[in-house]
Amino acid sequence: MYQLYYYPGNANLAPHILLEEIGVDYQLVLVERSKNEQKSAAYLKLNPAGRIPVLIDGELVLYESAAICLHLADRHAAAGLAPALGSAERAQFYKWLMYLTNTVQAEMLFYFYPERLADDAAAVAQVKAHAERRVGDMLELIEAELAAGAGPYLLGAHYRAVDAYLLMLCRWTRNMGHPARARPHLARFLDTVMARPATQRAYAAEGIAAPFY
Repeated sequence: MYQLYYYPGNANLAPHILLEEIGVDYQLVLVERSKNEQKSAAYLKLNPAGRIPVLIDGELVLYESAAICLHLADRHAAAGLAPALGSAERAQFYKWLMYLTNTVQAEMLFYFYPERLADDAAAVAQVKAHAERRVGDMLELIEAELAAGAGPYLLGAHYRAVDAYLLMLCRWTRNMGHPARARPHLARFLDTVMARPATQRAYAAEGIAAPFY
C-alpha cells in the first residue's frame, strides 16, 4: 500500500488526486506544518529537503511532486495518466509537466516566500509583486494554449497527470489579484477537472473547503 505524506492543499494535492484516479489503496500521513513537522528528524530521514510530499512505495521513498506523478503514471499505465512512451503527445506531456514544476511552481515560491530574497519590508513587497506579475504572464501562456487546443484538458481530449498538477497550481493563485479562474479558458478547465470524482474525493480527504481554486 502506498503512503502519501501530506498537508492539506500543499504540493501533495496533485499526487493525491492521481492516487484517487488510479483507484489503488493508499494511506495518508499528515505532516503538521503548523508544528514544523516537515523539519523534524524523522521526516528529514524521508526527505532531506524538508518539503512535502513524500510517497512511500514499498522500499522506494520518493519526494518531489512531479517525480511522484511520473512514477504513479508509469506504475499504473493502464490508468492513462500519461501518453504512450515515444509518442509526440508524450513529449508534450513532459514539456508541460516540466514547465509547471520548474517555471510556474518555482516562481510561486517567490510569491509565497518573498522574505527569502529580501530583508526589509519594502523589498519583500516588491519581490512578491514582481512574482505575482510573472505568474500572471505564465498563466496567460497556459490560457492561450487552452484556447488554441482541442480541450477540454491541457493536452486535448484525454485527462493526464499534468491536469491534476495544473489544477493544484491554479488553486494556489486563488488569493491573487487576478487568479487563474479569472481567465475564461482556465476557468472552464478548472471546472472540468474539479468535476471529476477523483478530484472531489482528494479535496474531501484533505478537508479543502471552498474556494477550491
